[in-house]
This record gives sequence, structure tokens and C-alpha cells, in this order.
Amino acid sequence: MELNREHFRAIIYYNFQRQLSQQECLAELLCGFDNEAPHQSTILSDDPRENVDAVRKLIIEDRHVTYREIEASLKISKTSIQKSLHEELGVRKVSRWIPHLLTEEQKAASVNWCQKTLDRFNSGNSKNLYSIVSGDESWIYCYEPENKRQSAPTKVIRSRSVLKKMVATLVSKAAHIATIPLNEQITVTADWYTTICLPKVITELRKINPERRIILHQDNASSHTAQKTRQYLTEENVELLDHPPYRPDVSPNDLFTFPKIKNRLRGQRFQSPEGAVDAFKNAWKKQ
Repeated sequence: MELNREHFRAIIYYNFQRQLSQQECLAELLCGFDNEAPHQSTILSDDPRENVDAVRKLIIEDRHVTYREIEASLKISKTSIQKSLHEELGVRKVSRWIPHLLTEEQKAASVNWCQKTLDRFNSGNSKNLYSIVSGDESWIYCYEPENKRQSAPTKVIRSRSVLKKMVATLVSKAAHIATIPLNEQITVTADWYTTICLPKVITELRKINPERRIILHQDNASSHTAQKTRQYLTEENVELLDHPPYRPDVSPNDLFTFPKIKNRLRGQRFQSPEGAVDAFKNAWKKQ
């Protein structure tokens, strides 16, 4: 069993009820838990703001992070995680963590977008669906623990590795098109997107048919909606399909692509981020 601050707090409270002194309490902890016991100067009362900020940082870094992974990374209880996510941060999970309270305007925009898209593509029966290229970015880790369905109940909860690499993945209805790693940076910028990522994708798509129509579908990240990106797409004659606010469930990569491929890699350890990215790419070949 992996102990966290909640467990030690309960033990200390119990010893307090027994009217043990600070030194006596510390002696019992050291006797029972040796190096795992907290130091005498450790403050064991949670700082709620500290927990909330730590949870916020994790979900901003990876919108797909699970309760189990947050618990393993921060060593805080599930109750604290739930309070931080739902009461303090006000988020819920569709296929990733998103703001829970949408405005009426955002809800209306989402409904209008869905209806407009259904009409345009004939409820999924239009041949133009094959022109859509869906893109998004995600972290690829050297190790991601198995999820609850994959691992036995007795397995120790392990946290994901620190080593990771950001990749941009683009897919179409027919196939995986490209997975492009960010080699020298960890943040996707409009400059990288328009000078490295998109040129590779467009070149790949137009190898056979230079006049191929391309409809790019992506979320509303700043690198995707920047003026530089829009100008580049116009110059390349690529149509940008708009995206409703806070709707990851209408993004194929968020809902289907990343979870499906990453689940195949869970529980495997890779020696380097580059090796993990290669495994991610190879997983597509087994589709």
C-alpha cells in the first residue's frame, strides 16, 4: 500500500486523541514507517489552494489526465481531487477536462455548429468527409500506467514518467496522415505550426493529387486560430472548418484517436521520448 499525506494525518490525529506528545508521535511514526515517515518539521495540514493549483497545472498540461494519474502524481486523496476539480475549478470530463459551466451563447453556438455541420455533410453520408483532416496535439510519455480496466486490482498505483514529448497528429477518415514531434520546444506556436507542421501535412496529402481539396478541422487553440495560421491556410487553399467552444467530443483526435492509440502503449516503458513517439507511430500501422 502506498501511503500519502491523508494516511499520516489520520495516524497523527489518532495519536493526538491518545494524548501523545509530538516527540512520542514522531517516534511511533519512525518505528512503524522508517524513511516513509514525515519529518518533524513537515506541515501535514493541506493547503487547499496549493492542491487546487497543482491539479490545475496537471489538467492544463494534459486535458486527458485521469483521477488515478492525478492521485499518483500529487499524493493526495480522491476526495481532495474531486473537490479541486469540481468545486474549485468547476470542470467536468467529456473526453478531456473542460469548463463545466458553459454560457448560453456557447451552448447556442455549439448547437448551431452541430446542425450546420450535419446539413453540410449530409448527416455523415457526404463524400466530402474524406476531405476533412483533423489535427491536434498531445503529450507522448515514456511510461503511462495501465488504467483500471487494464490492471489488476492489487497493482500498485504508479505515476506516469517525467520524460515526454509533444506531438501533433493529423488524421483523415481514410488514414493516419502524419505525427510530427516538437523537437526543440514544448509549446505549439503559430510559427512552428505554419513553417514545420502544416507544410509536411499538406505536402503528404498532395503527393498524389496536387489539386486535392483539404478541409482542416482543429480546436480553438491559439496556434490554430492565429492570424498567421489563417493566412497560411488561405495561401495554401486549405479550408478551415470552424470549431464550437469547449466541445472536445466533436474532435476525432480527442474522442477517439489519442485514447485508442495511447491505451495500446500503457504499461510499456520506453528508453527515450523519441522511442515512445516511434511506438506511437507504429501503433497506427497495426490499425
